[in-house]
Amino acid sequence: MPTVASSENQPHRRRDMAESFGTDAERYDRARPRYPDALVERIVAASPGPEVLDVGCGTGIAARQFRAAGCAVLGVEPDARMAELARRSAADVAVEVARFEEWEPGGREFDAVVAGTAWHWIDPVAGAAKAARVLRPGGLLAPFWNVAQFPPDLAEAFADVVARVVPDLPFGFRASMTRPALETYRTGFDRAADGMRAAGAFGEPEQWRYDREFTYTRDAWLDVMPTQGAFTRLPADALAELLKGVGAAIDAHGGSFTLSYATVAVTAKRS
Repeated sequence: MPTVASSENQPHRRRDMAESFGTDAERYDRARPRYPDALVERIVAASPGPEVLDVGCGTGIAARQFRAAGCAVLGVEPDARMAELARRSAADVAVEVARFEEWEPGGREFDAVVAGTAWHWIDPVAGAAKAARVLRPGGLLAPFWNVAQFPPDLAEAFADVVARVVPDLPFGFRASMTRPALETYRTGFDRAADGMRAAGAFGEPEQWRYDREFTYTRDAWLDVMPTQGAFTRLPADALAELLKGVGAAIDAHGGSFTLSYATVAVTAKRS
């Protein structure tokens, strides 16, 4: 389910939602999808060296992938619970607890600044300016997102359950579920690119896209749902009702379903 809000909202102003994911950091790390190895390899190849700053690193999902690709990774994460799990999950990945806009680099520089499904929580202009400050010349700024496209019948069924259980979500949930997923995210991609242009220190942004599919069982998807920003702060009884309804919809669909994922990176080189 989408984590990038619709075009009428500015996700980076929703600090309550942005910093709520640590309520169940273990589940988040277990259930959230990883990123295509080909994207990680392309970012590493396009960077002038191996030093990577992972912004909004969460539990270290992307950080571990970059570490496996031979990079030295420093994470910046505003939620101390997520940061602690990231440190435990990879002993050689350091994590500093701070909001990126307020984080002090202390003169350190990096070859790439990345953000896995996190850049929309950051002010796009201030974030790009901070990235420009810490990137070496020729360094790469590369936030990226996993964009999921649901089967149409399940998208409608999920939206019905959410409308019944959580009718006051702060964005148009049904529209974000049922229209083409990349259309929902396009505003966020454009906002990221505009922030890079406004920083005045980058070349023209590019988009890189990688497509894949993943099949979820009922239990696997119900493990993912509580990690989504729309639901991390739900009371336990409401979450239980939501999961029951969504589980019934998956059962009616045959007990599993296939998501089409497009992983999109918005990238720009430091001048």
